[in-house]
Amino acid sequence: MYDYIKGILTKITAKYIVVETAGLGYIINVANPYSFSDKVGTEVQIYLHQVIREDAHLLFGFHNEDEKEVFLKLISVSGIGPTTALAIVAVDDNAGLVAAIDNSDIKYLMKFPKIGKKTAQQMVLDLAGKFVEAPVDNSKATKTVQAGNPALDEAMEALLALGYKAAELKKIKAFFEGTTDTAENYIKSALKMLMK
Repeated sequence: MYDYIKGILTKITAKYIVVETAGLGYIINVANPYSFSDKVGTEVQIYLHQVIREDAHLLFGFHNEDEKEVFLKLISVSGIGPTTALAIVAVDDNAGLVAAIDNSDIKYLMKFPKIGKKTAQQMVLDLAGKFVEAPVDNSKATKTVQAGNPALDEAMEALLALGYKAAELKKIKAFFEGTTDTAENYIKSALKMLMK
């Protein structure tokens, strides 16, 4: 099992990042790959959780230990796998998640992709009162985007990878047309809209 990896961030895609260390490039699935945009070509430290399946060995990465802890608690719930937990962590509103769990807000929890009523109830049952404090991701990207808005396209691709439906995302994309921001900020804003 791995705790973290230190290396050079060499690649960002809609689903994962690649960190090179000791001559090997590790594919690391992360909640919002574009939150690392300002770190390409630099050394990063990513906290890891490894999932071993019959057909794959997967690495899931996090900005900090608090984000990783939320992920680990989520995958302990019956019916929530690593990909779904990553989509929940991507919302970047862990305070809202913790409040929803502690207050048995099933409707809020059901807004996450692949979370039905039964799984939302299980989340409340298993996790209520187990979060000491709500961790918040303080990393912010400050880059602006160029004409044609490739950042918005990247954000929509990342949201599709997290399990959101194309029909939902079409409305979100139309809302952001004509604006300029980073892919990371588009993802954060879109996730907040999808959770309302």
